[in-house]
Amino acid sequence: MPALSSRRRLLQNTGTGMGTFALASLLQSERLAAAVEHDHSSIHPRSPHAAPPAKAMILLVQTGAPSQMDLFDPKPELQKRDGRVHSEKVEAFQTGSESNRLMASPYRFRRHGECGMEFSEAVPHLASQADDICMVRSMHTENNNHPQGLRMVHTGKVFAGRPSLGSWICYGLGTENQNLPAYAVLRSPTGYSNGGTALWDSGWLPAAFRGTEIQSQGPPFINLHPSRELPEEARRNTLSLLDKLNRDRQRLYPGDSRLQARIANYELAARMQMEAEELLDLRSETLETLQMYGTDNDITRDYGTRCLMARRLVEAGVRFVQVLTPNTNGFMPWDQHSKLKGGIDAIAAQVDRPSAALITDLKQRGLLDETIVMWSGEFGRLPVSQNKTGRDHNRHAFSVLLSGGGFRPGHVHGATDELGYRAVEDRVSCSDLHATLLHQLGLDHEALTYLHNGREETLTDAVVSEAQTVKGLLRTSPMPSEG
Repeated sequence: MPALSSRRRLLQNTGTGMGTFALASLLQSERLAAAVEHDHSSIHPRSPHAAPPAKAMILLVQTGAPSQMDLFDPKPELQKRDGRVHSEKVEAFQTGSESNRLMASPYRFRRHGECGMEFSEAVPHLASQADDICMVRSMHTENNNHPQGLRMVHTGKVFAGRPSLGSWICYGLGTENQNLPAYAVLRSPTGYSNGGTALWDSGWLPAAFRGTEIQSQGPPFINLHPSRELPEEARRNTLSLLDKLNRDRQRLYPGDSRLQARIANYELAARMQMEAEELLDLRSETLETLQMYGTDNDITRDYGTRCLMARRLVEAGVRFVQVLTPNTNGFMPWDQHSKLKGGIDAIAAQVDRPSAALITDLKQRGLLDETIVMWSGEFGRLPVSQNKTGRDHNRHAFSVLLSGGGFRPGHVHGATDELGYRAVEDRVSCSDLHATLLHQLGLDHEALTYLHNGREETLTDAVVSEAQTVKGLLRTSPMPSEG
């Protein structure tokens, strides 16, 4: 590893985007493109298994588990039975729910759009997009602890070490813009959310498919510019030496994907100097667009900036973008074990408007049909009270919002029981959702494989999970008959 650190210092001191290194990288593009089908670590574009409606995906990660019966899944019976003991003993995660008493939602619901989809008053901006949203009310998962739940949504399994959804998609499709990362991560500028970098790790896939963190404050990419300037001839000489050292080490360790990824990342950095910083300079946006995302407001500025950056990235050809919640209310801002209403009000005020703006903006630019937007936490909340004013974790039911990418607009899929505790109708597992997302990107979840430890691995662990593409979520599905 010291040799790799020395290479990093060399690049920082000499510049990665000038002279021989950048030129050599660009001249090699045609050769690399020709070899891409035989190079599992390449991010060059690859053909999907089938013609897809979608080309890219934006994942809006709502860390902490938003409460489905307070946002998207109204339960009149829960309102009626407020304070009564639930007839079924619920599966709690923490203490505080022992009384098993039902707690009504503090929010009113009403119908929105021509489709009449019901939303809580807590998310009025998302509600305004009802006719462009496919709402899944029947999600369920396998674990009610945050790290495991987040890994389930992101990787398909509760245990650590598996590749993320974004890594699988980029492995299957590569990316259209070789001057930008295939997989971009826009986390809170104040730190990491629960789950940390595991949420965009490439696991045992080649390291080139790991998410690249992009900063929304200050320079978008760290170490992109040299710490001090050198004469052009000296820069070319050092870059030539660096390239020789890299290739020598590759010959010594031909199977080390980490080294291959580092070399590819440095070459990418050279190309990014030509495009990335200008792309992510939001000053070129109109005042109307900036205001729509809420970048002029202290409450929405952080998340709005990152949602706008996400749009610019997919517009420029980035394959997968992950936007995480702000950390101003803790690193699990949707986790309301007490003071539910105050907690929901605080985080909803930050993410509701920018999330809706992203859908509107993509649609106005003709990008929504080819871009999947997914809004999701890791699980849901219980219908009973915890600590009198909160709700504990619930793995048996949660809601997910999908927009664009060929998903069925203005549609509500599935249902929970009368109190919102369990998904009971048209149930959708995380593996089913992953299979459906891959399908919309032209990828067969059973055919997208990677040999690991002698086993052909898939995102959905298809043999074990029996995952299915949920055709009822897709625009091509027949509409239900009238009456």
